[in-house]
Amino acid sequence: MLRYPVVAIGVIASLILSTAAAQEPASVAFDAALARSVGADEYGMRNFVLVILKTGAKQVPAGKDRDEMFKGHFANMNRLAEAGKLVHAGPLDGVDSWRGLFIFAVTDIDEAKALVASDPVIIKGEMVAEYHKHYGSAALMLINDAHKKIAKQSM
Repeated sequence: MLRYPVVAIGVIASLILSTAAAQEPASVAFDAALARSVGADEYGMRNFVLVILKTGAKQVPAGKDRDEMFKGHFANMNRLAEAGKLVHAGPLDGVDSWRGLFIFAVTDIDEAKALVASDPVIIKGEMVAEYHKHYGSAALMLINDAHKKIAKQSM
Protein backbone atom coordinates (compact mmCIF):
# COMPACT_ATOMS: atom_id res chain seq x y z
CA MET A 1 0.00 0.00 0.00
CA LEU A 2 1.53 3.29 -1.16
CA ARG A 3 0.98 5.77 1.64
CA TYR A 4 3.85 8.16 0.94
CA PRO A 5 4.01 8.99 -2.79
CA VAL A 6 6.66 11.68 -2.23
CA VAL A 7 9.07 8.98 -1.07
CA ALA A 8 8.08 6.80 -4.02
CA ILE A 9 8.66 9.68 -6.45
CA GLY A 10 12.07 10.28 -4.91
CA VAL A 11 12.98 6.60 -5.14
CA ILE A 12 11.83 6.39 -8.76
CA ALA A 13 13.67 9.59 -9.67
CA SER A 14 16.83 8.31 -7.97
CA LEU A 15 16.62 5.03 -9.88
CA ILE A 16 16.11 6.84 -13.18
CA LEU A 17 18.92 9.27 -12.50
CA SER A 18 21.32 6.57 -11.31
CA THR A 19 20.50 4.44 -14.36
CA ALA A 20 21.03 7.44 -16.63
CA ALA A 21 24.25 8.28 -14.82
CA ALA A 22 25.50 4.75 -15.29
CA GLN A 23 24.89 5.08 -19.04
CA GLU A 24 26.37 8.57 -19.38
CA PRO A 25 30.08 9.03 -19.96
CA ALA A 26 32.00 10.48 -17.03
CA SER A 27 32.68 13.61 -19.11
CA VAL A 28 29.13 14.99 -18.73
CA ALA A 29 29.72 18.50 -17.46
CA PHE A 30 27.69 20.88 -15.37
CA ASP A 31 25.49 23.03 -17.61
CA ALA A 32 25.15 26.41 -15.92
CA ALA A 33 22.68 27.75 -18.49
CA LEU A 34 20.41 24.72 -18.09
CA ALA A 35 20.65 24.92 -14.30
CA ARG A 36 19.62 28.60 -14.41
CA SER A 37 16.76 27.89 -16.83
CA VAL A 38 15.19 25.37 -14.44
CA GLY A 39 15.83 27.41 -11.29
CA ALA A 40 18.36 24.96 -9.84
CA ASP A 41 20.44 25.72 -6.78
CA GLU A 42 24.04 24.50 -6.43
CA TYR A 43 22.75 20.98 -5.74
CA GLY A 44 20.52 20.90 -8.82
CA MET A 45 17.47 21.20 -6.57
CA ARG A 46 14.67 23.74 -6.15
CA ASN A 47 11.53 24.33 -4.11
CA PHE A 48 8.12 23.15 -5.26
CA VAL A 49 4.69 22.71 -3.73
CA LEU A 50 3.30 19.17 -3.71
CA VAL A 51 -0.47 18.86 -3.73
CA ILE A 52 -2.21 15.62 -2.79
CA LEU A 53 -5.72 15.36 -4.19
CA LYS A 54 -8.08 13.38 -1.99
CA THR A 55 -11.67 12.28 -2.39
CA GLY A 56 -14.00 15.14 -1.48
CA ALA A 57 -17.40 15.15 0.18
CA LYS A 58 -19.41 15.81 -3.01
CA GLN A 59 -19.03 12.98 -5.48
CA VAL A 60 -20.35 13.93 -8.92
CA PRO A 61 -22.50 11.06 -10.25
CA ALA A 62 -21.54 9.27 -13.46
CA GLY A 63 -22.88 11.00 -16.53
CA LYS A 64 -22.47 14.14 -18.58
CA ASP A 65 -21.67 16.45 -15.63
CA ARG A 66 -18.91 14.13 -14.40
CA ASP A 67 -17.48 13.74 -17.90
CA GLU A 68 -17.43 17.53 -18.36
CA MET A 69 -15.85 18.02 -14.93
CA PHE A 70 -12.96 15.68 -15.78
CA LYS A 71 -12.60 17.16 -19.27
CA GLY A 72 -12.18 20.53 -17.55
CA HIS A 73 -9.76 18.97 -15.03
CA PHE A 74 -7.46 17.79 -17.84
CA ALA A 75 -7.78 21.09 -19.72
CA ASN A 76 -6.87 22.97 -16.54
CA MET A 77 -3.81 20.78 -15.96
CA ASN A 78 -2.69 21.34 -19.57
CA ARG A 79 -3.15 25.10 -19.18
CA LEU A 80 -1.11 25.19 -15.97
CA ALA A 81 1.61 23.01 -17.52
CA GLU A 82 1.82 25.29 -20.57
CA ALA A 83 2.14 28.26 -18.19
CA GLY A 84 5.15 26.57 -16.56
CA LYS A 85 3.40 26.24 -13.20
CA LEU A 86 2.43 22.55 -13.16
CA VAL A 87 5.51 20.37 -13.62
CA HIS A 88 4.05 16.98 -12.77
CA ALA A 89 0.61 15.50 -12.24
CA GLY A 90 -0.90 12.08 -12.12
CA PRO A 91 -3.40 9.76 -10.52
CA LEU A 92 -2.76 7.72 -7.41
CA ASP A 93 -4.27 4.35 -6.51
CA GLY A 94 -7.13 5.71 -4.38
CA VAL A 95 -5.90 4.03 -1.19
CA ASP A 96 -6.84 6.14 1.84
CA SER A 97 -8.80 8.41 -0.55
CA TRP A 98 -5.58 9.60 -2.24
CA ARG A 99 -6.68 10.27 -5.83
CA GLY A 100 -3.86 12.23 -7.46
CA LEU A 101 -1.00 14.65 -7.13
CA PHE A 102 0.28 17.89 -8.56
CA ILE A 103 3.77 19.30 -8.27
CA PHE A 104 3.86 23.05 -8.84
CA ALA A 105 6.90 25.16 -9.68
CA VAL A 106 5.99 27.66 -6.98
CA THR A 107 7.40 28.11 -3.51
CA ASP A 108 4.37 29.60 -1.83
CA ILE A 109 1.49 27.39 -0.68
CA ASP A 110 -0.98 30.27 -1.13
CA GLU A 111 0.02 30.55 -4.79
CA ALA A 112 -0.50 26.79 -5.21
CA LYS A 113 -3.90 27.11 -3.56
CA ALA A 114 -4.89 29.80 -6.07
CA LEU A 115 -3.80 27.56 -8.96
CA VAL A 116 -5.67 24.53 -7.60
CA ALA A 117 -8.80 26.60 -6.98
CA SER A 118 -9.24 26.86 -10.77
CA ASP A 119 -9.68 23.08 -11.15
CA PRO A 120 -13.23 21.79 -11.74
CA VAL A 121 -12.73 18.74 -9.47
CA ILE A 122 -11.98 21.13 -6.60
CA ILE A 123 -14.73 23.60 -7.53
CA LYS A 124 -17.35 20.81 -7.60
CA GLY A 125 -16.08 19.17 -4.38
CA GLU A 126 -15.15 15.87 -6.06
CA MET A 127 -11.66 16.29 -4.61
CA VAL A 128 -9.99 18.30 -1.88
CA ALA A 129 -6.36 19.34 -1.80
CA GLU A 130 -3.63 18.95 0.79
CA TYR A 131 -0.49 21.10 0.39
CA HIS A 132 3.16 20.41 1.24
CA LYS A 133 6.40 22.23 0.51
CA HIS A 134 8.77 19.99 -1.43
CA TYR A 135 12.48 20.32 -2.19
CA GLY A 136 13.35 18.19 -5.20
CA SER A 137 15.35 17.92 -8.38
CA ALA A 138 15.04 20.96 -10.62
CA ALA A 139 15.11 18.47 -13.50
CA LEU A 140 11.37 18.07 -12.88
CA MET A 141 11.05 21.31 -14.84
CA LEU A 142 12.07 19.34 -17.96
CA ILE A 143 9.38 16.66 -17.68
CA ASN A 144 6.59 18.41 -19.61
CA ASP A 145 8.74 19.00 -22.70
CA ALA A 146 10.16 15.47 -22.55
CA HIS A 147 6.67 14.02 -22.12
CA LYS A 148 5.48 15.69 -25.33
CA LYS A 149 8.21 13.80 -27.20
CA ILE A 150 7.17 10.38 -25.94
CA ALA A 151 3.35 10.62 -25.89
CA LYS A 152 1.53 9.47 -29.03
CA GLN A 153 -1.75 10.97 -27.77
CA SER A 154 -2.63 13.81 -25.45
CA MET A 155 -5.20 13.70 -22.68
